[in-house]
Amino acid sequence: MKNNGGQKAEGAWIPRLNQTIRTGVDKLQSLYHAARVNVFGHKKLVMILAALSAVVLIVVATTLLTREEARVAEHGEATHDAHEGEQIVRLHDEELEEFGIAVDTAGPGTLTVQREFPGEITPNYDRLAHVVARVSGVVRKVYKSLGDSVRAGETLAVLDSRDLADAKAAYLAALKRVEIARVNAQREEELWKKKISPQVDYLEAKKAFDEANIELKSAEQKLHALGFSEKNLSVLPSRPDATFTRYKLKAPFTGTVIERHIVLGEAVKEESEVFVVADLGTVWVDISVYPKDLSSIRAGQDVVIKVGDDVPDVTGKIAYVGPVLGETTRTALARMILQNPDRKLLPGMFITAKVAANTVQVPVAVPKTALQSVAGKTAVFVRTAEGFEPRPVEVGRTSETAVEIVSGLEAGEHYVGTGAFTLKAQLSKGAFGDDHDH
Repeated sequence: MKNNGGQKAEGAWIPRLNQTIRTGVDKLQSLYHAARVNVFGHKKLVMILAALSAVVLIVVATTLLTREEARVAEHGEATHDAHEGEQIVRLHDEELEEFGIAVDTAGPGTLTVQREFPGEITPNYDRLAHVVARVSGVVRKVYKSLGDSVRAGETLAVLDSRDLADAKAAYLAALKRVEIARVNAQREEELWKKKISPQVDYLEAKKAFDEANIELKSAEQKLHALGFSEKNLSVLPSRPDATFTRYKLKAPFTGTVIERHIVLGEAVKEESEVFVVADLGTVWVDISVYPKDLSSIRAGQDVVIKVGDDVPDVTGKIAYVGPVLGETTRTALARMILQNPDRKLLPGMFITAKVAANTVQVPVAVPKTALQSVAGKTAVFVRTAEGFEPRPVEVGRTSETAVEIVSGLEAGEHYVGTGAFTLKAQLSKGAFGDDHDH
């Protein structure tokens, strides 16, 4: 409850001052009338007496006002000092429940100590492909651009290539030579068996047939190396000649075009990289681990990845820890493989990795919600016989949710674990009354 006694004391001097002024005025009027009666005609004397009375009245009023202001000021300072010196909040159990304040008992706890490391999101290089031109040629058509999604086997671009035409022609010529050599070998074999021609002619024809087959296989393998399947080769003899120069660049798997180095009409050299396709459904997270922390980092550990305010935290496990340090960074590589179905994890993003390094037992642990900054010091609201008092504490090791108390709070003491901020706010603005009492 608020105290109104100070306000009554502060206003008590006003009626007394009014009474003094009225008394002075009455005396002044009496003197004035007396002067007029006794000294009628001496107007100058009347004015002198009036002036003297006015001076006396002002002096009396000023003296009373000064004394009263000094007394009020002294009383106000004493009250303020008494309030400032008291850092206690008194609440009943019903009020604790109303404000959502929970009182816990200080005691031992287990802390999962976390360490933070920098890192970066990169493409999953097991699901990334550099699409190269296996023949030289001129770009005839480009179907895909940067950022486009592609399906496995989908055509990305088409080249006009003389090298491809030569390879197809060599295959078709070899195919014809094999057919001719086969027929000739069969004929010579029949003539030899009928003893019409010597055996040497048959052997020569068989040798020519074998050599033609070798040339065909060689031409066939060249086309396989350019991406032609057995099905493509089977229909090649029936294709029109105009298609001999066309070379199609195709996507190796379903993914996204993340790089493109090709434009219409460009002359592309053999083995030039023209597209980069990546499957962004999974990404790598490369974490830089300092040498002093390597002993506590291992494959299979749980990791929390913090990307940014717009992306929720992601959890995963370490899949790989590198056996060597980088020459320039002097850090080791720890890698995670994360699923990325919503494509929110973009290669190139910098992240902070929180790794649960080890667990420790501490004599006194409190939740981080119990800590508040009071008068520039870290404090915990402790329950005493008078009420809740903010007590400075020294903190030690921390986990994601709890902190070790080194000094300032003993095991068995009762403290505010939840709702401490409410006590701090109310203590600061005195919302529980002039003496913080409810």
